[in-house]
Amino acid sequence: MLKVLAHSWPLLLGVMLLMVGNGVQGTLLGVRGALEGFSTLQLSIVMSSYFAGFLLGSQVTPAMIRRVGHVRVFSALGSLISAVLILYPLVLDWTAWSVMRVLIGFCFSGIYITAESWLNNTASNETRGQALSAYMIVQMLGIIVSQGLLALGDPGGFGLFIIPSVLVSLAFMPLLLADTPAPTFDDVKRFGFARLWATSPLGCVGMLLTGGIFSAMFGMASVWGAMSALTLTQIAAYGGALYVGGLVLQYPVGWASDRMDRRKLIMGLSLTGAVVMVVATIVPLPFVLILIVALILGGMINPLYSLLIALTNDYLVKEDMPGASAGMIFLNGFGAIFGPLASGWLMGLIGKGGYFLFLGMLFLALGLYSAWRISRRPTLPRPSHFTGLSPNASSLAVGAVMTQEGPKSRAG
Repeated sequence: MLKVLAHSWPLLLGVMLLMVGNGVQGTLLGVRGALEGFSTLQLSIVMSSYFAGFLLGSQVTPAMIRRVGHVRVFSALGSLISAVLILYPLVLDWTAWSVMRVLIGFCFSGIYITAESWLNNTASNETRGQALSAYMIVQMLGIIVSQGLLALGDPGGFGLFIIPSVLVSLAFMPLLLADTPAPTFDDVKRFGFARLWATSPLGCVGMLLTGGIFSAMFGMASVWGAMSALTLTQIAAYGGALYVGGLVLQYPVGWASDRMDRRKLIMGLSLTGAVVMVVATIVPLPFVLILIVALILGGMINPLYSLLIALTNDYLVKEDMPGASAGMIFLNGFGAIFGPLASGWLMGLIGKGGYFLFLGMLFLALGLYSAWRISRRPTLPRPSHFTGLSPNASSLAVGAVMTQEGPKSRAG
């Protein structure tokens, strides 16, 4: 790991600064929007717009990189992010925010793809697994730090919008000044959705559902916090707890995943998440218990995402994994677009309890579908190795992880 850090620290530092900037603006908009009188539906559209842009960026960025190269794409997208972050408090209109969120999502998707290309290029076959693990850790740490930073400012002013713009600008310095050559970008062999469904129906359904859970969980957290009359510090603590839970539970879930039927683990985590969400919906909880709910929620969804990747990997040959990863990320992103919209509609209908109720419904659907899939296909004798992944990762990182420990051949 020390060797990886010695070679990749500029990239990892840049990624962490990017995540701090992205994490601040993601939570801040929900709080500031509530202060400006935006409705729950309007804020849900604003939050969903990020994921629409993110999905679009994942499809368009590879062609941009092939046409003009990594450095130009990286610089152009970074400049646009910094500009948009400063424009938010100047244009206090939810439709304008929605357009800007599409741009932000598009740009961050391209930034992640470019950074992950660089990471793959700097790592050797022997160190790539460690490098990707370090990359996922700094992503989560960046989000956790962003929530602490958010608690120190005033959401009604300009400062909290300027800080992420500065952090994003600073993030490019270590990346662009690193003494590593610009990486190549190879075309990924297509892996059709029909074939992906035939390979792993649970992987496809799970990716759609976890996309909705993750986007609603994090995108609407600040909106739910404002409806619950939480302070900015409490909202930031809740957002940080979501990622702390994911960081803590990734390893124990991964350890169990390599020793049992992954589908049973997916079912168990999903049903646990459903029960906890129903309790949080029905029972008025003090803030200390709300933080425990957040730890459990984050601890369920982040490992579930990685489990679904690993489960699909179990039924693929190595050559198909990069193409399959692109399809899975597309499904996850497509589900993510509707998460804030559906949860926002439910919150507008029944109040703040709609936040946890929506998450519980998706967890329950995934748990029940997992149970049905267990009855339809026998357990594999030798699963591939589990690697923790962040739902923020692009298909490039996911494909690199999938090819690390993939089987030599396996019938779908």
